Amino acid sequence: MSEDAVESHFRTCNLCEAMCGLKIEVKGEKVVSVKGDKEDPFSLGHICPKAVALQDLYDDPDRLTQPVKRTEQGWQTISWQQAFSEITTNLKSIQKQHGDDAVGVYVGNPTVHNLEAMLYGSDFFRQLRTKNRYSATSVDQLPHHLAAMLMFGHPLLLPIPDIDRTDHMLIMGANPVVSNGSIMTVPNVKKRLKAISKRGGKIVTIDPRFTETSQLADQHLFIKPGSDAFALMAMVNFLFQQNLIKDSHLDEHLAGLEAIKPLVAAYTFDNTEAITGIEASVLQQVVEDFCNADKAVLYARIGVSTHEFGSLVNWLVNLFNLLTGNMDSAGGMMFTTPAIDLIGNKKPRSKQFARYFSRVHQYPETIGEFPVATLADEILTPGQGQIKAMVTSAGNPLLSTPNNGKLAQAFEGLEFMFSIDFYINETTKYANIILPPPTPLERPHYDLIFNHLSVRNYAKYSEALFEPKPGRLTEAQIFQKLTQMNRRKSSLKKSMTAKLTAFIKRWLGAEGLVDKGLKKGPYGSGSKNEINNLDLKSLKQHKHGLDLGALKSQFPERLKTKSGQIELAPKEYIEDSARLLKQFELNQQQITSNEQPQQEDTPSMLLIGRRDPRTCNSWMHNCHRLVKGKVACIAFMNIEDGKIRSIEDGDSIKIKSRVGEIELPVSLTDQIMPGVISVPHGWGHGQADTQMATANKYKGVSVNLLTDENHVDQLTGNTALNGVPVTVESIKLDTIKTQQALNF
Repeated sequence: MSEDAVESHFRTCNLCEAMCGLKIEVKGEKVVSVKGDKEDPFSLGHICPKAVALQDLYDDPDRLTQPVKRTEQGWQTISWQQAFSEITTNLKSIQKQHGDDAVGVYVGNPTVHNLEAMLYGSDFFRQLRTKNRYSATSVDQLPHHLAAMLMFGHPLLLPIPDIDRTDHMLIMGANPVVSNGSIMTVPNVKKRLKAISKRGGKIVTIDPRFTETSQLADQHLFIKPGSDAFALMAMVNFLFQQNLIKDSHLDEHLAGLEAIKPLVAAYTFDNTEAITGIEASVLQQVVEDFCNADKAVLYARIGVSTHEFGSLVNWLVNLFNLLTGNMDSAGGMMFTTPAIDLIGNKKPRSKQFARYFSRVHQYPETIGEFPVATLADEILTPGQGQIKAMVTSAGNPLLSTPNNGKLAQAFEGLEFMFSIDFYINETTKYANIILPPPTPLERPHYDLIFNHLSVRNYAKYSEALFEPKPGRLTEAQIFQKLTQMNRRKSSLKKSMTAKLTAFIKRWLGAEGLVDKGLKKGPYGSGSKNEINNLDLKSLKQHKHGLDLGALKSQFPERLKTKSGQIELAPKEYIEDSARLLKQFELNQQQITSNEQPQQEDTPSMLLIGRRDPRTCNSWMHNCHRLVKGKVACIAFMNIEDGKIRSIEDGDSIKIKSRVGEIELPVSLTDQIMPGVISVPHGWGHGQADTQMATANKYKGVSVNLLTDENHVDQLTGNTALNGVPVTVESIKLDTIKTQQALNF
């Protein structure tokens, strides 16, 4: 075909969870356009603004394409052979001298959007034999996985809202119109939400901010950040008190129901009203409306997970859906049947929680990793097991995790660090060596994780659009080489097994492993499903993707608990509820004794985060088309809070917490609850020694200079990014208009 001819390629956008289908037009090695694929049966042509980042990343002159090494003279390009050799020498030396746990690992969330990193990265990380493993999971979603594991038997048995068939959707602490769904893979969620209203249903949002999703809702309730557990305790108690618990096909498969009623008995709408800020009669009506709907679903996400009772909240959300008969049934919370099933039909396995504990704060392990809130202290605190070296892959924890200032201090003192990343950013600038992976357009893709979270069963395989240029390695090659060179001595049997496994994975390649997974999956050889004998060859024939049908009831067959039952009252939640009750009783004592908190000259506020629809991860800020225009890094504050502090719309303000302070412009609005201030995450560019020209131009500030590593959900150690106490004052420097002119 002529180099001047334009070819059309169809693939899945893997920049967020929505899995939108793309039509990418290419001329030679140049991307001409990125559009929505109208023939994709799942996304039906919808894409969000982020999709263009695939093209911009491929063309970005700041992107690394060869390994680099940090020297006194600056960054120098080195060969792959030298990079692998120096990495191996340093890691082995540090572990030999200080022990296996002296090497820490941090894995960012783009990993789960990356087929080759998922297939081959775990082999290398496992080869390091360190307990000091961290990931973006403990920034915002450990409570979800813990609830799935303790109640249903597997951390990936995550209930998904059946949004296309529900009559009533209650949304707490989530903004899917901006996130495109989170632990809910749902392209064109705005259209799907509008469809609920069109078919006579109702949408209610509960959030400290009137969000973009709230604008589509029939009703919105403001709630004080961090108080969701009290509201949900009262909601569950109301079900018992008013005999609203519904029968369902799961009734014979519920264990521990008798323990729930006394546990929630103390909480009522009246006595939690002052804590939550929600009027008792209003919340009661919300629950009654929910129970009166034929098909209803309560969906909760980051806002309720990232506070000090996040684990209890996720348990209570599942309880509420179960007790109202809306679990594992059409229109409620359901479970997927992915074509490659990572849960499978294996027997129940041991609980992956609290098998060992972190050295400094004694936080429990969850699914083989520690909470990232303890990472800085694990590096800074001397003693056996102190982290001396770090490995980071597809992550930027120096912007995305709590107390950036302390973590930066920790990273500065590391003996060695290497990163797998295509940018020199706020984290990788501390690395001794950076290995650049290919861009998403240069690698094949199949969603191993997000097909487990999808609102419809769906499958699609995307071949690499461009082959990596000579001298560049794929992620499979990078991880396979690291695994091979860092292989440890073990028994002859284990050694032979590891070598054979590595050979098979290398021989099969990503395509072969996907093919094998499809054949073994629920639509593969011998399947009783309507679609069967699915393999990679047949899936490739569906270049726009393959619709595998609506979600179906899965329980009790898919349960993985040892009891074979849904565990309503795991001991971990029973024990942790005492912590909530203690805080509740203290609050009640203050109310009955008419104790008034001491008045401050400048009252403190509660900090919450925010996400911008044009970005997902911090590296997207290096895409000019995603950051140009209206300033995204501004604070939102209620108009009345501004008056109290003599702050005017457009002022620059200073926000202080226990751990740090930031300055940024503020927008005053009535669309946020009084006493609450919102700052978006992912910003804080413009730091010395980084090489992201566009991001450094639109730098913004990092909200995680304010978030507190000691402010966590004590059950899991998951970060509590919401509800952080802060003080706010005007510094009367610039207006938003001025900041725009300066490209703040």
